[in-house]
Amino acid sequence: MRTAIVVGAGIGGVTAAVALEQCGWQVTVLERAPELGEVGAGISVWPSAVAVLEDLGVQGVEKAAATGSAAGMRQSSGRWLVEAADIGVEIPVMIHRAQLHDLITARFGTGITVRTGITVTGLAQDDSGVTVTGTGLDPGAAGEECRADLVIAADGIRSITRRTLHPSHEGPRYSGYTAYRGIAEADISDGGGETWGRGQRFGFARLIDGRIYWYATANREAGRAVGPGGIHDDVTKLFGDWHEPIPALLAGTPPETVLQNDIYDLPLPLVPFVQGCVVLLGDAAHAMTPNLGRGACSAIEDAGALARQLRATEDLPAALTQYDAERRPATAKLVKRSRSIGTIGQLDNRVLCTLRDGLFGVGGKVAGLLAKRRRVEQSRV
Repeated sequence: MRTAIVVGAGIGGVTAAVALEQCGWQVTVLERAPELGEVGAGISVWPSAVAVLEDLGVQGVEKAAATGSAAGMRQSSGRWLVEAADIGVEIPVMIHRAQLHDLITARFGTGITVRTGITVTGLAQDDSGVTVTGTGLDPGAAGEECRADLVIAADGIRSITRRTLHPSHEGPRYSGYTAYRGIAEADISDGGGETWGRGQRFGFARLIDGRIYWYATANREAGRAVGPGGIHDDVTKLFGDWHEPIPALLAGTPPETVLQNDIYDLPLPLVPFVQGCVVLLGDAAHAMTPNLGRGACSAIEDAGALARQLRATEDLPAALTQYDAERRPATAKLVKRSRSIGTIGQLDNRVLCTLRDGLFGVGGKVAGLLAKRRRVEQSRV
C-alpha cells in the first residue's frame, strides 16, 4: 500500500487526508497544534468546494451551513450601491470553520493516523520516497524521521516545506491592510453583504445557528500594536459609527473572541506545486487575500484534484504533473483577482472612492437588468 504524509491539519490538510485514504493510501497527518481542531470564525463554502466534499462523502455541509444572503454593497452611511437580490449571482453557504473541520474529520477511517504536537523542520527526497524530520514526536527526543512515498504540504502561508523546496522565493507579501473577525449574538433582520468606506470595509452574513459572522478590514502598517483597549475596542473605534446593524454586531460580540490578523498573500508567479514526490496544497501553494472568500475552498478543490489525478493513473509522477498543471494556473488567477479587489476596496482617496462607488452603482443596475432579462427569457422556454 502506498503511503503519504500530510503536513498540517487545517481544512486543506484534513480534506487531502480523506481524499488520499479513499484512493487507497495509508496516510499520516502531522499537526503542530497539541490537538486536532480548527480556530477562526465563519467561512464561505462555494458550490465547487461543496461538490468536492460531497464526492468524498463528507455529509452535512449544507445542513450545518446557512445559505449566504448577501444583500449587496453599501457605503458607510448605509446608502445602497448594489442590491444583490435580483442580480442572480452564485451564492455560497456559510459555516463556522470549526464545524466544517469536524464534518471533514468525521470521514477519517482506519487508514488515517493523526499525530499532534509535531513541528516539521525539514524533508529530504531520494529515489524511494520522502523523509520528513520533525520535533515533538517523542518526549525528550531532539527529532524523529517519518518516511512515505508522498508528502502533501498543507502547512500554511509560511510553509516550512515551500521554503525548503524554494529557498529563493520571496515568501508572503503584506497587502497593506489588517482584518478583524468575530461572531455576534444579535437579533437582526438585515440580509448582510459588504459596506465599503475609505480604506475600510465591513461585511457580515448569518450562520445556521442564527449568529452573525462579521469581518472588517482597515488600512494600516503591518505589525502595529493593539491599542490599550484591546482588539474589540480598536475595531469599534473604526466602525462603531457606521450604519446599523454594524454597531449592534460589534456590541453583540464578546470582546475576547475578536480576531485580528494582518493580511498577506503569495506573490506571482506562484512556485511549482510539485517537486519530486512533494506536493504543495492550500495556502502553502497559493495563499490569497480573503476578498473572494475562496482560500479554504481552493484548498478543498486542490485535494479533490489531487485525488482525481491519482485515481486516473498509477504513474505517480504523471499524476502529480497533471495536478500542478490543473491547479497552479487556476489558483494564480484567484490570487490576482483577490488582490485586485482588495486594492479597489481599500482605496482611501476621496475622489477615487467617489468614482469607484459610482461605477459600482451603475454596474449593479446594469447587472440587475441583465439578470431580469435572463429570467424572463428562461420563463418562456
